[in-house]
Amino acid sequence: MCGREKVIYSLGTGARGLQEFISLLRRSGIETAVDVRSFPGSRRFPHFGREELRRSLRDAGIGYVWLGDRLGGFREGGYAEHMRTPEFREGLEALRELAEAGPTAFFCAERDPARCHRRFIAGRLQELGWRVVHLEEEGGSAPTGQAPLFP
Repeated sequence: MCGREKVIYSLGTGARGLQEFISLLRRSGIETAVDVRSFPGSRRFPHFGREELRRSLRDAGIGYVWLGDRLGGFREGGYAEHMRTPEFREGLEALRELAEAGPTAFFCAERDPARCHRRFIAGRLQELGWRVVHLEEEGGSAPTGQAPLFP
């Protein structure tokens, strides 16, 4: 990525339909979607189950990678504590490598990044010189990192 701005995208699945989710990724030219959910499934929204989503993204020409084992939320002791572990560092490095290879978005279920562990991942990436852009509704996107998202 020499000479280019380092940009990575973030979004939440929320209650979106599958086509809206894929459209948000395509609109930003995303080549790889990185799932940072600890438990990549949904009874309410089965289209966001790990295997179903992997197939749908593949059919849409978008790669799928699950890093929820290393970057997922719901950590004993809290997420800030988890960020001190080798597991987190390995997951973050894997995410960075994917983003250096091509346009990448990391996602979980929470739509609002301020209420989600993605804010911690985004904050660490920003410390490392990345610009993190949260993909919003069909209307646009917004850079993350302004207060109060990442104090």
